[in-house]
Amino acid sequence: MRHLTVTLAAPDARWREAYALEEARIRGALGSLALDIQHFGSTAIPAIKAKPIIDILIGVRRFEDGATCIGPMEQIGYDYAGADIVPDDYIFGRGIKGETRTHLAHIVEYQGHNWKRNILFRDRLRSDPILVQAYEELKIDLARKYAQNRAAYTASKKGFIDKVVRDGGLV
Repeated sequence: MRHLTVTLAAPDARWREAYALEEARIRGALGSLALDIQHFGSTAIPAIKAKPIIDILIGVRRFEDGATCIGPMEQIGYDYAGADIVPDDYIFGRGIKGETRTHLAHIVEYQGHNWKRNILFRDRLRSDPILVQAYEELKIDLARKYAQNRAAYTASKKGFIDKVVRDGGLV
């Protein structure tokens, strides 16, 4: 998938495998800095269309510890995108720089706001087929509308995500 564009792919069982391989690489690079590593985002939700990018959530003791992870993450092929894109989130991309991304890693404070929000959203979708269907329909609509603007696509999902995290559903 071209960098910064939006193309959804059919669910693929290989996403779980791709995550597991990457988790092992990241654990090897970060060692005890990574308190926990989780697969999140749409590729972590069975049976939902997704951008074919593996989202990885890495929990560190304190947010500031993310800066210590930059070198080790770069050594295993991740480009550091910054800590100012999403508040309290160090973001790294892997793939062909400027062209495609295959993996996005987010280093956040373990059990902090971003950790809890991402895990809660993932787990609510995993447990509710009606939510999954509604989210997939939204994603398909937004992917058509914002095929050339990934930032707008992502921003347009925020209201849905906020409602699911805050209220537990769409009712």
